[in-house]
Amino acid sequence: MAYSSHCFFFVSVALLLQFLIAPASALPLQSTQYIDDLCKMPSIDDKTFCLQTLTGYQGAMYAGSSITLAQIVISGLLVPHVQKTMRFALLTSAKEPPSIKTQFMTSREYLRTVGYSLAKAFDQLAVSPRSSTQDVMSCTDQITKVLNLIGKNQDVASKTLIEMTMRMKKLLPLGVAAAQAVAG
Repeated sequence: MAYSSHCFFFVSVALLLQFLIAPASALPLQSTQYIDDLCKMPSIDDKTFCLQTLTGYQGAMYAGSSITLAQIVISGLLVPHVQKTMRFALLTSAKEPPSIKTQFMTSREYLRTVGYSLAKAFDQLAVSPRSSTQDVMSCTDQITKVLNLIGKNQDVASKTLIEMTMRMKKLLPLGVAAAQAVAG
């Protein structure tokens, strides 16, 4: 009796999941076309990373236009990563010796500038996509400053901050390409 009720439960769950989970063929074709187009932009060096990142991010999969996809890339992928990296730099700096603390606080300021640039880019997408593209591109300079400042350090916290910053450096081309796609 217990065996049959367990089987019934698992079969019921399996059937229910088939209805709740949309198959890949049910995903909006237009959204995947926007992603494909974005990942084919000349500013994207790692097309595989672009496709994996955007198709793995549910918000991007349901973008209804290139501007919506650009907004999702900036506000859903780039900004949260910058915020996370800034929080790490701030919280970790309190535990570090003075020389590293200063470097982490300076890095946080560079990252804050990245955050401001991304916010400006987001606001400008619909009005001036070319300005938006420039704002995202300017983040590369700030990221390079962080890498140059912290890159020589060998402590665990610095290595973690470098990894987070390198991830941001890898995500930035997605934001550039997204803004460029809106600009046409």
